[in-house]
Amino acid sequence: LESHFMFVPGIITLVLILLSALLTSVSIVREKEFGTMEVLLVSPLKPWQIIVGKVAPYFFLSLFNVIIIILMAWFVFKLPVRGSIALLIAECMLYILMGLSFGILISTIVDKMENAIIITFMVLLLPGLLLSGFIFPIENMPKIYDYISMILPPRWFIEIIRPIMIKGAGFAYVWKETMILAGMTSFLIILSARKFKVRLEDSAR
Repeated sequence: LESHFMFVPGIITLVLILLSALLTSVSIVREKEFGTMEVLLVSPLKPWQIIVGKVAPYFFLSLFNVIIIILMAWFVFKLPVRGSIALLIAECMLYILMGLSFGILISTIVDKMENAIIITFMVLLLPGLLLSGFIFPIENMPKIYDYISMILPPRWFIEIIRPIMIKGAGFAYVWKETMILAGMTSFLIILSARKFKVRLEDSAR
């Protein structure tokens, strides 16, 4: 019955997806706008090396934020992590990878930073805020919104992080949601890497 016990995991979900996806998409689009991406095109770097170099700082920054938020939840909101810390961090890393790959995908679609910001907010923030179960329980929504929420990664991450933090659940309890999130992450990584490679080849021509 403690409202902040349900609120804090949802905040972690939104912060991670916005930080990883928004910063990645904006930074890559910004380089395209300023022309610095052309320097990479004449370098001997392969597309996957460019991608790793771009997203690695934001991966570690997001992971650092996870640790800070967990510590704040523990000491400020008195919300201890009852489950495995290692499992929680691993799930957060998977979710961060999903956000980074989505950010790369956005950067291959748009050429303006403003558009990258708008798409990130419209596709991730608003649906993630309203349909993920963060504010409104999914069980109380009309069935059509339940189906729509199934394609939103925040829904599955919330169903992972809440049981781990609040109930002390192990992997056996959240394996299904983890597999779904892993499938989404793999799909986005493959799609974003392919589109990014095509975009680089087109720019090189």
